[in-house]
Amino acid sequence: MTQPINLRQFRKKKAREDKARQAETNRVQFGTPKAQRALEKARQAKRQAELEAHKRDTDEGSET
Repeated sequence: MTQPINLRQFRKKKAREDKARQAETNRVQFGTPKAQRALEKARQAKRQAELEAHKRDTDEGSET
């Protein structure tokens, strides 16, 4: 004969596992430190500025 299953314990165990899975997802999604986000933002701004500096100036209205 098999052992009876306590459904309350089973539900709690499943809830803990689901919560842990959600926490792992959130760590990946929101887990970057503020300093690292600021650094990445500064790097992106620098790349954008370098790209803008290399663009050609086109004068659409001049008749030269």
